Amino acid sequence: MTISSPTPWVRTRLVALAGLIALCSACTGPAGPASPATSVDSTQAEAVMEVVDAVRASAHAKAVIVQVTIDGREVVTRAVGESMAGVPATDMHFRNGAVAISYVATLLLQLVDEKKVSLDDKVSRWLPDVPYADQVTLGQLAQMTSGYVDYVSTPELTAEQYGEPFRTFTPEELIAISTKHPLLYPPGTNWNYSHTNYVILGLALEKITGQPVSTLLRDKVLGPLGLTQTTDPGTPAIPEPVLHTYTSERRQFLGIPPGTPFYEDSTYWNPSWTITRGAIESTTIQDLNATAVGIGSGRLLSPESHQAMISKDLIGKTTALPGCATCFPQAAHYTYGLGIVSTGNWVMQNPKFAGQTGAFAYLPSQKVAIAVEVTFEEAAFDPATGDYQNAADLLARKIGAVLVPDDAPPIPPGA
Repeated sequence: MTISSPTPWVRTRLVALAGLIALCSACTGPAGPASPATSVDSTQAEAVMEVVDAVRASAHAKAVIVQVTIDGREVVTRAVGESMAGVPATDMHFRNGAVAISYVATLLLQLVDEKKVSLDDKVSRWLPDVPYADQVTLGQLAQMTSGYVDYVSTPELTAEQYGEPFRTFTPEELIAISTKHPLLYPPGTNWNYSHTNYVILGLALEKITGQPVSTLLRDKVLGPLGLTQTTDPGTPAIPEPVLHTYTSERRQFLGIPPGTPFYEDSTYWNPSWTITRGAIESTTIQDLNATAVGIGSGRLLSPESHQAMISKDLIGKTTALPGCATCFPQAAHYTYGLGIVSTGNWVMQNPKFAGQTGAFAYLPSQKVAIAVEVTFEEAAFDPATGDYQNAADLLARKIGAVLVPDDAPPIPPGA
């Protein structure tokens, strides 16, 4: 089957694809100064900020928040630019988007480690009424090889979400939009980035455990990793202080012609479409960096499950498909494991939506952790389509290249 060509809404998701404001006297936040035991390499910090300043200028970033650590030692934590006009960016909260996918995948793999499920179990064991569930396994959902159409790429979702960006979607509504369409390919034979997988997986985890995803995440992932500022309030609310986001991505949908100024506040657009309920979160740069370390090191998983999470076995086994905007061959710069992306020897997540981009990246061999969040000026958006680049992904990769030039994360073609 075919689906519509990518809209600006779809392109913003083709990542497919993620305390202390040190050295910044203008920034304030709840955390105090670094402890005496923490040593900051000023040369490394300066090198990181040179990259931040360069990417900020080239990408027309409005604000950048960054934290870099090496083996637990803070290199730099900084916020630059503005949240709103006249309001400096500081230690602020922001949505984490696809970062939560790595948490949900961790939940699944923990259940595998506890011998409660297998990655080869069919989804129909717990969700018999979901179309195609008798053909799809839990592991295929986690690796996005199920063949489910990404509901984000459908004209139905685009019209409903862009027409009313404050609307709340239920998981059942999102699954229904996807499963109006047949599978793109037999499960396990190809790959496509599809939000549908993790909406279904969240419902399956709730059935398997008898607990809400929000409780599972709190008890089994967020709490053990010490992520005290990563929360899902069940509404579009974000804890203060909030990093404001702006976008022009509805330009084509609203029929606004090129040359006509268009730039709107998207901070509180409802993110209910992004992932399963209970995992629609906001976070801080400190928690994002701690996520890079915790997820990247596999601290919560057995060695076997961690290796499955960062598997590169899709390289050479996936292809683009006509009419599928989210199908593309896996390569060294982007290989999907189970809820995480491998890029060279690094692992990362890199959300992009509603005028914001984020990324965390971790290099296990050197214990380098990078967390960045980026918002944009109006000039960042294409004057015809409203599209924009994932500057956080590029920034994380360039910071990695400065810190570990001999094992830098690869830069994707055309970036």
